Amino acid sequence: MGMTMTQKILANGAGLEKVEAGQLIMAKLNLVLGNDITSPVAIHEMEKFTSQGVFNKDKIALVPDHFVPNKDIKSAEHCKCVREFAKKNDITNYFEVGEMGIEHALLPEKGLTVPGDVIIGADSHTCTYGAVGAFSTGVGSTDMAAGMATGEAWFKVPSAIKFNLTGKPAKWISGKDIILHIIGLIGVDGALYRSMEFVGDGIQYLSMDDRFTIANMAIEAGGKNGIFPVDDKTIAYLKEHTTREYKVFEADADAVYDEEYTIELDKLKPTVSFPHLPENTHTIDEVGDIKIDQVVIGSCTNGRLDDMRIAADILKGRHVAKGMRCIVIPATQKIYLQCMEEGLLKTFIEAGCVVSTPTCGPCLGGYMGILAEGERCVSTTNRNFVGRMGHIKSEIYLASPAVAAASAITGKISGPEEL
Repeated sequence: MGMTMTQKILANGAGLEKVEAGQLIMAKLNLVLGNDITSPVAIHEMEKFTSQGVFNKDKIALVPDHFVPNKDIKSAEHCKCVREFAKKNDITNYFEVGEMGIEHALLPEKGLTVPGDVIIGADSHTCTYGAVGAFSTGVGSTDMAAGMATGEAWFKVPSAIKFNLTGKPAKWISGKDIILHIIGLIGVDGALYRSMEFVGDGIQYLSMDDRFTIANMAIEAGGKNGIFPVDDKTIAYLKEHTTREYKVFEADADAVYDEEYTIELDKLKPTVSFPHLPENTHTIDEVGDIKIDQVVIGSCTNGRLDDMRIAADILKGRHVAKGMRCIVIPATQKIYLQCMEEGLLKTFIEAGCVVSTPTCGPCLGGYMGILAEGERCVSTTNRNFVGRMGHIKSEIYLASPAVAAASAITGKISGPEEL
């Protein structure tokens, strides 16, 4: 009986020839990640340890991104805690305001995530790095503390679900539509503590940004991780972003999967997730007439350059509806600068949008776009739980950048082909 791609990476990290689903292992870590919300908890836990140093200053990444630039005194104190810890331990990959970005867009951009890595992060969307063929998963702050101190973490080896992506998606179909379709198909607990492994001829048509989006939302189906095979596009991306050596793992032909699904990409339509769960999906032709108050284009799910380009393509020469608020958040400083150089920021501002510095901000109801009672928002973020972006009686509709931009123009949930 063979191993899945994820199982092979975990076996390698644990120094074992073979692992099986359900097996408990200790694996060496290539990277430990924390942000301005979760890191202070981990740092305070480390203060209780006999040894308070870090296992490797080059293999820890600390990214203040949720409430930065600081929105209040409490967030400033959190960032101060992280800053002082980074300085005390000479952390190589600490990213201060001005060089930071949303963590899950920043780390691949900086070349810190490569195929074969075992990565943990005290943020649930750490599963993003499966897009480059790494095993990455979210953990609690206590596990982050142990990881920073020892360079190891324990795992229960997950079983897997195979998603065979076939065909070529239509023009406006992006990674966001694909993963929303999948979550709608299997539910928010359909992959609970299982690896979501994406294969098939359709992958060749997906950009790296599409893959990051899909892997990012594996957690919204309950997945332990999401992962893509390493192909020519992955290798081209890695050549551009890193000089690190890496090891490519492939699933065995006789690997065992709990379930298999075939997703025909050429048959997908723009998809919207209605309140209050990501699984509550509807295709754009099923939406009806739903007026909205705000649009957010950004986040660790959809704040990358492809996302900015798609939104700008739709907004160019048009204007957001009267009374609408459209907030655009490039995910990193580099992406922000690229948007500036390509004229995308000019397009956004002329269309009546506001453009923010990189931040998680509104995604978690932090700041830069909080919703009042009764307000509706179309957002390219990853969660639409009750009260996620503000008042418990507000509503969030998850969608792609194309649908979000089109909706900003019409003032109601709309597909780009409706313009």
